[in-house]
Amino acid sequence: MLHTMSTTAEASCGRSAAEVNEEIRALWRRSGGILTSDQRAEYQRLVMEWAAAAPTPRRPV
Repeated sequence: MLHTMSTTAEASCGRSAAEVNEEIRALWRRSGGILTSDQRAEYQRLVMEWAAAAPTPRRPV
């Protein structure tokens, strides 16, 4: 499933890490493995969104 590229944080609020990961993969597929400067900026934004959405590991007690 491909997602359109979001341009605002509000448009992407609440997405799961899996959804964001799929958008990252789609970006790489579209780019052919070489990102333009605009695509790099989008990639960095997506990675930050993915990190915020990813579950945090629990420490053993």
